Amino acid sequence: MFKKENRLTKKKDFDNIFKKGRSVFNKVLGLKVIINDLDINRFGVIVSNKISKRAIERNKIKRRIREVLKKEEPVLKKGYDIVVIALAETKQKEYQDLEQILKEKLSKLALYKG
Repeated sequence: MFKKENRLTKKKDFDNIFKKGRSVFNKVLGLKVIINDLDINRFGVIVSNKISKRAIERNKIKRRIREVLKKEEPVLKKGYDIVVIALAETKQKEYQDLEQILKEKLSKLALYKG
């Protein structure tokens, strides 16, 4: 779980990101990013019922994605709202695969420092 200030919780924040944010998608994950005018990054993870009807599986996917984001957060540029959207093939992927794909997408959006 992220600290409270690092979480996206409000519907208006999500709507803003979906309307105006940049995005990168593949068959496993999608990322949407927008500048937030704050000194911190805020994250949101979306795993829909289409992925799995079972909450235990959806929560497992969310935990894996959050853990990767926590590990990468110190080397990311500050001041972004980032939403990670799990897609159909996420369910079959292991943690290492998700980590590699997420790092790839973050670098494609130029979110790493230096």
